[in-house]
Order: sequence, then structure tokens, then C-alpha cells
Amino acid sequence: MEFKHIPIMLNEVIEGLDIKPNGIYVDCTVGGGGHSSEIAKRLKGGHLYCFDRDEDAIKKSSQVLEKFKEKITLHKSNYKEAPTILKEEYGVEKIDGFLIDLGVSSYQIDEGERGFSFVNNGPLDMRMDRNEDVVTAKEIVNTFSYQELVRIFQVYGEEEFARKIASNIVEKRQKKEIETTFELRDIIEEALPKKVVYSRGGASKKVFQALRIYINEELDGLDKVLKELVDMLSPAGRGTVLTFHSLEDRIVKNLFKLESTECLCPPRIPKCICGHKASIKLVNRKPIIASEDEQKINSRSTCAKLRVVEKI
Repeated sequence: MEFKHIPIMLNEVIEGLDIKPNGIYVDCTVGGGGHSSEIAKRLKGGHLYCFDRDEDAIKKSSQVLEKFKEKITLHKSNYKEAPTILKEEYGVEKIDGFLIDLGVSSYQIDEGERGFSFVNNGPLDMRMDRNEDVVTAKEIVNTFSYQELVRIFQVYGEEEFARKIASNIVEKRQKKEIETTFELRDIIEEALPKKVVYSRGGASKKVFQALRIYINEELDGLDKVLKELVDMLSPAGRGTVLTFHSLEDRIVKNLFKLESTECLCPPRIPKCICGHKASIKLVNRKPIIASEDEQKINSRSTCAKLRVVEKI
């Protein structure tokens, strides 16, 4: 299957970055290269560094970005390593903007072999980087204890029926190993009240999300890398982050709130003693959401939130 990814809120992201033609920019999750293409178009003398842990994404984006190759550097790596790689391998200490798109690409969802989707059948995998020696979704649902499954579904999926789903998984795997996404989907739906299955619109979504987040450690270190990237911004540099569920958006929101707050002392203290200084300002107080037109064209944009900050 061809690697494809429809860039979410493309115009809003580009506007948020407020690109300087001679600036240094970082696309931490290049995907299919949609956002990066538009950033590169606006660079004259500047440079764009692109990261992605998915080998398929690097291959596809290298083709899409071929005409901009003189002003783009592609690097296969988890975006959480980007600040260190920028400094140690490329000698980049300051940047004028960064983008982190925390969504799963259309290709990853639509390609059944990747195991991300409950709509397309395939082996239970869900690894962003299939070269990494990490646990797969198949291993989790077939070997993790009932208690471990409940915790994963509750913490990373906010699934209110976590106990019933976990119980059904444990029961079914005693009879036969759970091997495919459709098998897991049916087991999940069987554990849910019928009205939930019919009304939720993707009844398995929360469990699949939970497994994906757990396997790829998507939330681990997100606040740390955000802080590192914010620290690397030059004055008036912009940071943009696209989130797709409440767990990751909460982390981004809280970090940006902390870094944009001048004093962290309790209100009862008349004079600041903490010494904390705001390093950024919020460009948009509330998250930007996709337009109605975009949501009609691309259903995956309906849950997206864009947050933009500027270095002081």
C-alpha cells in the first residue's frame, strides 16, 4: 500500500509557525511530508530537519521532499531524541520553530499489516518502528495478566469497560491465541453493552489507542522533549503541537501553561520567591480545531487540537 498522510490543519500549522525564510525549523514527526513540504517552500537560506521513527515514513517523505533536498535533512529517529541529535550530530543549538504531529498517519491506520486498525484486518502489531525489539499488541493480549490489561485500558484508553474487556480477552485466549485485529475487535465488542457498540462509533477505539500508546511509549517523556525544544527556540521562535486525544493534549497544555507563567508562588505569598520566569507566551489561549470543511473532508481531523507558543 502507498504511504499516504493527509496533513491536519495544514494552513493553521503554517500560519502558527510564522516561518522566517532564513530560519531553522524542525518537523519532529515528518510522516508523509505534507507539513514539511509547505515549510520547505517558504525557506530561502533556511533549513528544515525532519525526524520520524517509522522507516516507511522516512522512505515516503524522502520522495515527497526530493525537490527540497538541499534545504532538508531527514533523520530516522524517535522525535524525543531530536534535541540531542540536533545538538550533537548537526551542531544546531537554536531553532526558529518546531512541529510535533502526534497523530497516527493514514498509512499506518489503513495498512492492515501494521495492526493499528480495527477497520482493516491484520496481525496484531502496532509498533511505530517495526525494527524495534519491543512488545507487540499480540504479546500483550495473549500474555499480560488481567490486572495489567485493565491498567493499560484504563490509563491509556480511559476505557470505562476495561474490566469486562480484559476479562473477555483472558477467557478467549485460553481457548485460542488472539492473532488478528478483527479477532480482538470482536472480543472487545462482545464485552460491551450493545447500546455502546452501536452508539460509540468505533467501539474498539479506546482499547486500540491504549495498546498503541503503551507499546510505543507515546506519553513517556513528552513533557521533557517539549521543554527541551522550547528551550532551543530563538526569541520570537514558534512551537506548534498537534494532539489527538485528551491524554497527550493535557501534557502539552500543562507544559505550555507552566512555561508561560511568570511566577509559580502560591497566591498567599505577597512577593515572588520562586524566581520562575515565563519563557514563552501562548499564541492561542484555546486550542485551534479543524474547520468544519476540513472535518467533512477528513474525519481524522475531528479530534485534533493545535497549540501554538512563541518564545519570549
